[in-house]
Amino acid sequence: MIGLRTGVPLIGLERSGVVESVHTGHLVVLAPDGRVRFAARDPVQPVYGRSSLKPLQAVGMLRAGVDFGPAELALAASSHSGSPQHLQLIADQLRAAGLTEDDLECPPDLPLGEAERRAYLVAGQVESRLAMNCSGKHAGMLLACLHNDWPVSGYLAPAHPLQQLLAGTVADLTGEPIAATGVDGCGAPLFATSLTGLARAFSRIATGTAELRRLCEAMRGHPELLGGTGRSVTRLMQAVPGLIAKDGAEGVFAAALPDGGAVAVKIDDGAARAAELAVVIGLRQLGVGGAALDELGTRPVLGGGRPVGRLGPLAG
Repeated sequence: MIGLRTGVPLIGLERSGVVESVHTGHLVVLAPDGRVRFAARDPVQPVYGRSSLKPLQAVGMLRAGVDFGPAELALAASSHSGSPQHLQLIADQLRAAGLTEDDLECPPDLPLGEAERRAYLVAGQVESRLAMNCSGKHAGMLLACLHNDWPVSGYLAPAHPLQQLLAGTVADLTGEPIAATGVDGCGAPLFATSLTGLARAFSRIATGTAELRRLCEAMRGHPELLGGTGRSVTRLMQAVPGLIAKDGAEGVFAAALPDGGAVAVKIDDGAARAAELAVVIGLRQLGVGGAALDELGTRPVLGGGRPVGRLGPLAG
């Protein structure tokens, strides 16, 4: 069994002058030439990239020959919030291919976004495969199967030709063999790589061939589809020109600049709030600044409805 080694303190919550909570983790920053510019603790140990791997899997779908439109390609790489726009676009994509929601093999779920979930429930809707945040990726997988005359049923099996192609794509882009294969929350095969490999893959996507540029343009052009209104991944891409980024469950986050500088982070306790702030530490190491990034790099801590502290990087 692969065990995660404890990282270094990265993000702390300070309330009224007292550090109340600390998140430890691992961080790697690659310079545009691929060299490690900064590393915290152990970025070469294998970790599950979770949904941060979706852009890599989307590259595999492009290699399978799927002719995505930009919005559909962004959704294939997304962990969408479940807004009406997200759900309608995916439903239309399935319908145009002669498929239905029942062909999706992700589990039924409620929308990921808090506001979207509330509106969904107020409207009287129930858990569905379409509302599950990975439904865009699964719709893309189905299109890849149709394009290649691969079986649609059972497309999540590790031995399925599609999953073999996606595993090979992850290994190719990260530049390292897959360390372990598990099952993601959506039921799809999940691959363990190092954070350095994940950052390398994002760097290659950001600076690569026409095929890879196509994905970058889709992500950059539709950050609201990649995540959703108010989501950190969407706000980060809107704040940093040319950035591609993707969050993942259990405290994973990766990002890359147009010049190939890249960041990948894993928070030991899986806290998304810490990963969203730690990726900003990495971007600052690459010279990215500005008021918008400063705002994304810290959060106020409230007491009685007013700021009494902050959640942000620890000194040193």
